Amino acid sequence: MGPLDGLRVVDMTSVLMGPHATQILGDFGADVVKVEAPDGDLVRQIGPARNKGMGPMFLNVNRSKRSISLDLKKEEGRAALLRLVAGADILAYNIRPQAMARLGLSAAEIARVNPRIIQAAMVGHGQDGPYAARPAYDDLIQGGACLPYLYARVTGGRPSYVPTAIADRIVGLASVNAILAAVVERERSGEGQLVEIPMFETMVSMVMADHLGGLTFQPPLDEGGYPRHLAPDRRPYATKDGHVCALIYNDGHWRRFFAAIGRPEMPDADPRYVNFAARMAHIDEVYAELGEIFLTRTTAEWLTLLQEADIPAMPMHDFESVLADPHLDAVDFFAEVDHPTEGRIRSMAIPAKFSRSEAAPTRLAPRQGEQGVEILAEAGYAAEEIEALIAAGALIAPESGR
Repeated sequence: MGPLDGLRVVDMTSVLMGPHATQILGDFGADVVKVEAPDGDLVRQIGPARNKGMGPMFLNVNRSKRSISLDLKKEEGRAALLRLVAGADILAYNIRPQAMARLGLSAAEIARVNPRIIQAAMVGHGQDGPYAARPAYDDLIQGGACLPYLYARVTGGRPSYVPTAIADRIVGLASVNAILAAVVERERSGEGQLVEIPMFETMVSMVMADHLGGLTFQPPLDEGGYPRHLAPDRRPYATKDGHVCALIYNDGHWRRFFAAIGRPEMPDADPRYVNFAARMAHIDEVYAELGEIFLTRTTAEWLTLLQEADIPAMPMHDFESVLADPHLDAVDFFAEVDHPTEGRIRSMAIPAKFSRSEAAPTRLAPRQGEQGVEILAEAGYAAEEIEALIAAGALIAPESGR
């Protein structure tokens, strides 16, 4: 059994941030019921697929869940959701609170139905500020958290977004932290509560912890920014035949590096290299000179040299090479599994390991509404009541033939 076995989650989230968080809870053993609107989660439509609504991004953030599809604009659908909420430990949603209230699902109404429930509201912005009602997506939050500005400042070029949904993923992780903290607190108090996790504030906190710099102080000591992160040559080093990622960071690393390349007089011979503070003060020059040194050997030669000198290094993977990484292969990270409807697929392992309560995916990603009848039967609905919900359009049955 996983460490969260017995924890029941009603998951109203969609797209990436919320589903990433609830998949982690499910992988750790929680019983996660994904509640989808009649049109299904939009992410079902992203990427190549063998069957409608089963795209790869959906498959990779929605395992360890069961799916029910309800029309919450119908009173019967809303009542069914509240029946699920009454028996749940956690309600997770990334619907704006104003929209939840319009559905008759305000925080107060949810607490009335189940005073012990943890309500996890994954919102774009803190609800006590002027941005409270604004929509939020990963791109917008990256921009608000200074990430495109940092790209432009480093490259001297145009601003760019990080080419992965980094805000969704990071805020998803922050949501798991906050949810489980509330669960622990409930063990002491016996009471549920509303937990708000805002994307904007979470990402600004992460980025500015690195880059607030001298702006931490009043009056400011500089204009902000961590010089090493902003060095234009902080990037994978070009080699004779490719690239290598290396971080020569502390004094021991530097002494071993120079010894390995046949320059034992360094770093003592150059005051820019003699200690950590000196290197940080001249970081642009240090990284530029390293860039010239790395051009003198092949990638394989550098990886061997750096490993033997116990200096942190890593290949610069692409999508193809990462699938063949020997470490990931040894730990069976990209396992091939048989999906009930999608056939043979790759499924990534749960990174965290537990010595006693082993975490493992409980099921692969579901079709829309696949377990709806089963879920409502568990909640106490009789077969004829479930049929009535389907007839009324409040419960959407899965499409057949997939």
